[in-house]
Parts: sequence; C-alpha cells; structure tokens
Amino acid sequence: MGMLENVCGWIAQAGVSPCAARLQGKQKADWLVIGGGYTGLSAAHTLAELHPQARIIVVDRQRAAQGASARNSGFVVAYERPEAEELAGRRLNEQYHAASAIGRAASAELHRRVVGLGIECELSDDGYFFAVRDPAKLAEAERQVQTLREAGARAELLEGAALSQRLGTAFYQAAIWCRGGNGLLQPAKYAKGLLDALPANVVLYENTAITALERLPGGGIRARADSGDIEVGQVLVCVGPFSARLGLADSAVFPLELSASLSRPLRDDEYARLHNAPAWGVLSTRPGGATLRLTPDRRLLIRNTVEYRLRDLAGHSLQQRRARHLQGLQRRFPWMNDEHLQFTWTGHLSATRSGEPRFAKLAEGIYGASGCNGSGVARGTLWGRLLAEMASGSQSALLSAVLEQAQPGWLPPRPFFDIGAAIRLQYEVYRARTES
Repeated sequence: MGMLENVCGWIAQAGVSPCAARLQGKQKADWLVIGGGYTGLSAAHTLAELHPQARIIVVDRQRAAQGASARNSGFVVAYERPEAEELAGRRLNEQYHAASAIGRAASAELHRRVVGLGIECELSDDGYFFAVRDPAKLAEAERQVQTLREAGARAELLEGAALSQRLGTAFYQAAIWCRGGNGLLQPAKYAKGLLDALPANVVLYENTAITALERLPGGGIRARADSGDIEVGQVLVCVGPFSARLGLADSAVFPLELSASLSRPLRDDEYARLHNAPAWGVLSTRPGGATLRLTPDRRLLIRNTVEYRLRDLAGHSLQQRRARHLQGLQRRFPWMNDEHLQFTWTGHLSATRSGEPRFAKLAEGIYGASGCNGSGVARGTLWGRLLAEMASGSQSALLSAVLEQAQPGWLPPRPFFDIGAAIRLQYEVYRARTES
C-alpha cells in the first residue's frame, strides 16, 4: 500500500479554478485582503460593492478557496446548542439570544451570497442534529429545545426508533434536530463559487506569502512578499490563526488541526441499510466527539480527531487518523470497511480561549477577523462583510453587536500554552470517548 495522500474530498469534487498569477514586482492598490477563504472572499465582494472604482487585491499564501474554508464539514450555523448556563431562565440566556441573533444574520448573509451569485453548493435548510449515544451527554434536553425555540429556531427532540430511522443507524440514542437557519452545504463548492464570482475590480494573486506589513512615511502600508510588494491604503487580514506569518502579534487565536475522511458513494444495497435516509449532519455535544454527514450523493463523512499541532499531518500519521475515522464509522455502520473510504485530509480551525471571535481594528489602516471556533461557514461570510464595512467607516447595529461579542480571551505565552492546550484537548477527547 502506497503513502496515503492528503486529498480533500470536497475540493476533489468541486474542481479547481484556473491558477492566478504570483505577485511580481511592485503593485499599488486601494485595498488589500490577505487570505482567500470565506472571510477574505466575502470581504473582497463587499469592498467591490462599496467602492466600485477602487483597485482591490486579494492575496493567498497558497491556492485561494482551497484552505481551511474548503476543508471543513460544511455546517451552516445559525444556532449553537445552548450550554447549561445559557438555558431559558438562567444567567447567560440573554447573552445566548444575542449570539443567536448574530448567527441568524450570518446564515442570512450566506444565503444572500449563494442566491445572489448563483453558487451551486448543495445548500440545504433542513438543519442538522445535536446527537449523543450517551443520553447523559444531552442533559436537560427538553429545556435545550425550549431555549432554541425561544431564540427563533425550529427544534425538536428525537429518540429511539424515530431517530434510528431518520439517521439510518441505531448508534445515537437521543438528538435535538435544529432547523430554521441551520443548514448544510458542500464547503469547497461554496468557497470556489465566491472565488469564481469576484468582481472585475478585484485582482487575485496566489502562492504569494505576505511576510511583513510596514508603515509608509506618507501614510499607507507596504505589504512585503518574497516576490514583490504592494503599496496600499488599507489592509484586511483574514488568515485565521496565522497572523504571526505577517509579522502581526496575536495572543488570542490559535490553530487546531482536524482530520476527516469521506467515503465513496454508497451503492443502492448499502444505502438501503441506512433506510434510504435523506441527507443529514450530526454534531457531537462534546468538543472531542465526532462530526458526521450523509451527503446528497450518498457519501459518509466523519471527523473525529482534534489536536493542537504546529505541523501538518502527513504520511503514516495521516494513516493513523484514517484508521480512527474507519473505527468511528464502523461503530455506527458495522458493515463498512477500508474499501469504502475514498478521501482523507486535514484542515485547520481557528480557536480562541473564550469561544468568541477576534474581530478588531488591529492598527491604523489594518483590520482583522479570526477565531471562528468551528462556525466559520456562515460567520466567516458575515465577518468578511462587516470587516469591509467597518474599514470603510460604516456603522450598524449588527456591527456593534459583533464588536461587543468579540472578546476572545487572553492566552498564556508559549511553551506554557502549548502544554496546556495539548493536555486540555486530550481531556476533552477522553470525555467524548463514547461519542467518537
């Protein structure tokens, strides 16, 4: 058996856009967006709408629309599952309603982009499931349903045979089915759609690593890369947890590495074992638990690893994660085997200590958004729009709400943080062992 290749199944199915040029020499622009994921591409679209005469440059370190955005599990999050203190009548319930209002706006912004740009990305509004094998891990389920409904969601509790029939597996014992803004899509197709629809006044450079941002004597900023530099009026930084690569210190956001596998399409007889269930998505109630999807083309996806790592997985390490994916699938579908798995890949998630985003003016003329904490499909889209609006001098109640929410929390210095993060994640994985 040859070396396992790190190939994202979503990207393989979406296809790739023609490669853009690498930055060469000196360029000038009104706006620079660093990062070609959901946030950066959404920001570029918004800037082009607000400033149709401006020259806008988007730069990506590798290929645009093929980084973390294209590699996630494709959950459109309007409503998070409420934690104990966020339940109806409790201390943080008002805060939960405020976060849910932002989530609804994020879902609406994503829908506006998909419809307005005509992006074919398998967007479904049928919600997804917060599901558990161990019912104790869905404590106060009825109160969670009540809380979700009061926040505006369509939520219901499913258990036993009704749940098994809907998902095509008896593994899960209880679940909250949450709709009314929550949904699913093919993440790489959505990212590629945003990329391919960039307006004419947006110039894209790929395989271009910005290594420093320097203040120019007469105002403005110079962005330096190995192959050239860009003199620009304002910069939007949309690189997730990797702003240090630009020479910007960030003590709030850190990367988590996740890995996933996607099966080949199930045959008719295999699909029948799932009771011919319509497409679904499942999120664990534990950070270290498994994420699963049954896609519209009958593929099964699983993501059941989360690690604090500073180097990408590859080779034998990736093969080990693939084995864990298969074990997780076999717990739910015992008839599956290695032959079913077609793709295995890794991706990064930008996380913060508090679970709230980093959304701020970083310096004069420099703005940044990161820390999606696993909800980047919709929120990243919204942040891109709001970041462009904020940098353009616009104000709104929604922007104020996001700025108020953006309290990412302080991180201890390395190596203390590295040690603590690794231990905490191991603990979370242990707590979620029945759900992985």
